[in-house]
Amino acid sequence: MSVRWQSIAVVVLLVLAGCAGAPAPDTGSGSQPTALDSPPADPDGVDPDDPADTAWTGTVVRVVDGDTMEVEFPNGEVDTVRLLGVDTPETSVGSTAPGEFEGIPDTDAGRAHLATWGGEATTFAESELAGETVTVVTGGDRRGGYGRLLAVLYVDGEDFNERLLTEGYARLYDTEFAKRDAYAAAEAGARERGAGLWAFDEAESSAETSEVDGADPRTLPGFEADATATPVSA
Repeated sequence: MSVRWQSIAVVVLLVLAGCAGAPAPDTGSGSQPTALDSPPADPDGVDPDDPADTAWTGTVVRVVDGDTMEVEFPNGEVDTVRLLGVDTPETSVGSTAPGEFEGIPDTDAGRAHLATWGGEATTFAESELAGETVTVVTGGDRRGGYGRLLAVLYVDGEDFNERLLTEGYARLYDTEFAKRDAYAAAEAGARERGAGLWAFDEAESSAETSEVDGADPRTLPGFEADATATPVSA
C-alpha cells in the first residue's frame, strides 16, 4: 500500500473511532422513567430539580384549575405541577379555545360550554386532590415553558391525568411522552360516549350563553380563579 493510501486509511480509522466514542445527542429522555403505567412502589426523590430524581410523594396544597396544582414535596418546597399530556378548558369565556377541542364550535355557545366544563374540571380536581397525598412522576422534559413541573399524578395508585380524559374533563395535549397512546385512547373513548365536555348541545349551550351574557362577571366560572383558589392545609 502506498504512503498516500496508508495516510487516508489512518484518517478514516480515527474518524470512525471518534464517532464510536461520541456521546449520543440529548433528546430530553434522560429524565424519562422506565415505565409510567403505574407509580413507583417507593418514590424516594427529594428535589424536583435533581436530575437523578423522577418521582416523589407529596401533598396537594392548592388546586389552581383542572390541570394545574401546587404540591408540597419532601424537601419542604412547594412547586406548581402541570399535568402531563392533558388540557382542561379555561374557566373564563374569553380565554377558551374551541379550536383546540375538536367538535366544539368556535361560537358564543361553544365558548360558554367550554368555560362551564373548565369550572367543572376545577371542581372535580379540588374534590379529588385537595389535601391528598399523591405520587408525582415526571416524564420527558421535567419543566415546561412557564417553569412548571410536568408530571403524571397518581392518587391511590390511579393515574389522575388519564382519569380526566376518561371522564371527559380534558383533551389530549398531544406531545411525545410515554403514555401518549393510552391517553389518546382514553380521549377517543370519552368522545365516543359523549362524556363530559364532549356532550355539546347547541340549544343547551345557547341557554348557557344567555346566562353568561347577563351575569355579574364575579359569579362566572373562573373569575380570578388563580387569586381566589383556597389553599388547603397540608
